[in-house]
Amino acid sequence: MNIHEYQGKEILRKFGVPTPKGSVLNDANDVKAIVAELGLPVVVKAQIHAGGRGKGGGVKLAKTLEEAQEAVESILGMNLVTHQTGPEGKKVNTVLIEEGMDIAKELYIGIVIDREQEKACVMVSEEGGMEIEEIAENSPEKIMKEWVDPTMGLMPSQARKLAFFLNLPPEGFKAAVGFLLKLYKAFEAKDCSLAEINPLVVTGDNKVLALDCKMNFDSNALFRQKDVVECRDLSEEEELEIEASKYDLNYIKLDGSIGCMVNGAGLAMATMDIIKISGGEPANFLDVGGGASEEQIENALRIILADESVQGIFINIFGGILRCDRLANGVVNAAGKINIKVPVVIRMEGTNVDEGKKILEDSGFDFTVASGMRDGAEKVVAAVKTAAEV
Repeated sequence: MNIHEYQGKEILRKFGVPTPKGSVLNDANDVKAIVAELGLPVVVKAQIHAGGRGKGGGVKLAKTLEEAQEAVESILGMNLVTHQTGPEGKKVNTVLIEEGMDIAKELYIGIVIDREQEKACVMVSEEGGMEIEEIAENSPEKIMKEWVDPTMGLMPSQARKLAFFLNLPPEGFKAAVGFLLKLYKAFEAKDCSLAEINPLVVTGDNKVLALDCKMNFDSNALFRQKDVVECRDLSEEEELEIEASKYDLNYIKLDGSIGCMVNGAGLAMATMDIIKISGGEPANFLDVGGGASEEQIENALRIILADESVQGIFINIFGGILRCDRLANGVVNAAGKINIKVPVVIRMEGTNVDEGKKILEDSGFDFTVASGMRDGAEKVVAAVKTAAEV
């Protein structure tokens, strides 16, 4: 789950992590009061769930009240296009106005979960303001990493080692050590999967502040992070993804024409790959999970078909906890309630596979049963092409 920059900063402040003073608004009439409180200059920032806002015109420096008013009016309501939004962009409904900072240096700090090491990894770099992937590719020597023992937390010695790598003067070094320790406490306490401060700025008087903030959270831990759940902005999410979350379905809309329903994230990725290899394009990632009920299967099919770009469906299931007969019953029941006008290809293996295939054959619906994963992908791609030619 993602949240906005201003929401992330509110969380960080609760843990003592220093950030610039700021206020959010969604009405341009509030600018004068906020500027009077913060003083000039100010920075006006679009609040959307995407990076690259500055390059897209979503971040502006204002040195006068008039400039601040113009910046808010130009950003609020705009369709902001960045390298992370795609060409369709995102509408800006909220802006953050922050005090201008005397920036002496820009740095990078990020904490992510390293699943291979089964630990949190803290990364720092002097190359603040740049994408960490770009730094890693072009100048990997400019990144230092420290892995954190989850039973111990980030140790002061590790924080000092990381801060020393940033080549700061004594006062800035001390502030960076404290910043790192507090940031890790926030990361751990709020069940984050990512906490990225880019840039972390050092001011002329050696203060260290989070000028920008991006935080992601482990969805499996949201049951104990009620305040984080309240930060969810549904306007930033795809309508079908919101609908899928109501039924505990993992759904992500893509740009292709072949809808996918699969159990297991790994199998879902492989299914999308085999569709592309076979000449098609997946319209979605949809993982119904290992123990999906017939009701979830029905809802999954309904959500796939709600995407008007879907011209065919490939159901690829390995029956374990989700038995093949349960899958078949769910698909048949769904077909009886939903008007399915596109070809449906089903490949199933595993528990009760013969019973599942018989249910499909006796259903009276025109399902195509595939003998394997490659066979299923080729059949659904061919069916979509044939339907398009008719």
